[in-house]
Amino acid sequence: MTWNSTMSSGYSSLEEDSEEYFFTARTSFFRKPSGKVTVNKDVEKERELRTEFSRDEIRQRIEQYNMLTKDHLKMTLNPTGVYTGFIKVQMDLRRPVTVRAGQRGAGGGRVEEAFYLPRGVINTLHISSNNTVKQVIAALLNKFTVADNPAKYALYKRYRREEQVYVCKLADGEQPLFLRLVAGPDGDTLGFVLREQQIGEVMWDAFSIPELRNFLRILEKEESEQKVALQRRYDAYRQRLQEALQELRGPS
Repeated sequence: MTWNSTMSSGYSSLEEDSEEYFFTARTSFFRKPSGKVTVNKDVEKERELRTEFSRDEIRQRIEQYNMLTKDHLKMTLNPTGVYTGFIKVQMDLRRPVTVRAGQRGAGGGRVEEAFYLPRGVINTLHISSNNTVKQVIAALLNKFTVADNPAKYALYKRYRREEQVYVCKLADGEQPLFLRLVAGPDGDTLGFVLREQQIGEVMWDAFSIPELRNFLRILEKEESEQKVALQRRYDAYRQRLQEALQELRGPS
């Protein structure tokens, strides 16, 4: 795996059971309602579940994909049958991450710091059809020198169907480039998002003692800031009340 990246573009190079959710205007996550689906949807679902294509099918799809792409991020079919291409992943991390600093500590080990990565950053990765979701997650964390266990994170696919946006967690063994090829180059049709595991799925044993201490320091700092802001707010209210009472009483 090799990397050639910038923070602005996020370009990088890297040589089935899942829950579905949908968005509404009022809320963020709801489970997809159960119920009967039409025959057309069943056919579409069956087509999505295909995980293999013949060499000719892959070649035809790559040719069609390259004709439709507008950002020059084309796919290439190698003589071995493995194809390479690009995927874009949006970073949507809500919790702080532990990052390896450049300097070493007194004991000779790398100093680790915790901070929030900017949300919404788009990273473009060059991968092959053999690369799995697990490898893509590890590559993204490596780009930002994140020291956290990759098992704390999950890659989601976000796709649109019938004017509804769905978000579905991908299994570790799935191949994102295959999904990109099947969906085509349109980012609205299919996108990838890196998030933390859902609260009920967090592997707390994967956190190290320094990580937990860093999180506690961040929480204590946020708590202190909230206390100061709250104190100022009530001090301002108290002053206004005192001024109002003074006006009602009039000059003594």
